[in-house]
Amino acid sequence: MSETFDEATTLKRRTFVAASTAVAGLPLLSSDRLPTATAAPAPADRLSTVRLTVNGEQRTAQVDNRTSLLDLLREHLDLPGTKKGCDQGACGACTVLVDDRRVNACLTLAVMHQGAHVTTIEGLARGRGEQLHPLQQAFIDHDGLQCGYCTPGQVMSGVACIAEGHTGSRAEIREWMSGNLCRCGAYTNIVSAIEQTAKEA
Repeated sequence: MSETFDEATTLKRRTFVAASTAVAGLPLLSSDRLPTATAAPAPADRLSTVRLTVNGEQRTAQVDNRTSLLDLLREHLDLPGTKKGCDQGACGACTVLVDDRRVNACLTLAVMHQGAHVTTIEGLARGRGEQLHPLQQAFIDHDGLQCGYCTPGQVMSGVACIAEGHTGSRAEIREWMSGNLCRCGAYTNIVSAIEQTAKEA
């Protein structure tokens, strides 16, 4: 049995090494032979000037009418704190507040929010970033960070959850945070952070 196992293991390793070597050879191709794709600029009739108040500051950008609020924030206004995750509104990593309501920024067009007040994770800290928002501090205190990628959206949704009064119990917090809670291990700590912040508010 031991010999059979060793032979099978060796065969699998050889197959893996051979495949890895073949793939590793691909970058040796000259890059100037590879096709490149460049995005064509949008026609003038498909452009709009969007004016928003973002984190208390008036911001203006000219964008393609198809530009999502998420891409406006990240690509045009240099606010990368809001994360681009699934791009389908399922993961909640892109959650921001629009006129104090939580919104999945990847699912809404920037032009739909002309004149709106948008708050991103960068706008929560006070005193030019020197003092964290109470919920940000609670996330740290309760170790509510797993990998940290979804944290900005979770914090923004948590702020809205508290403002909406959906913190009567841990079950209620879980329900109203279900679009943002990460099930990879830290979600119970996230609930605790929101629960603590709501009690101290």
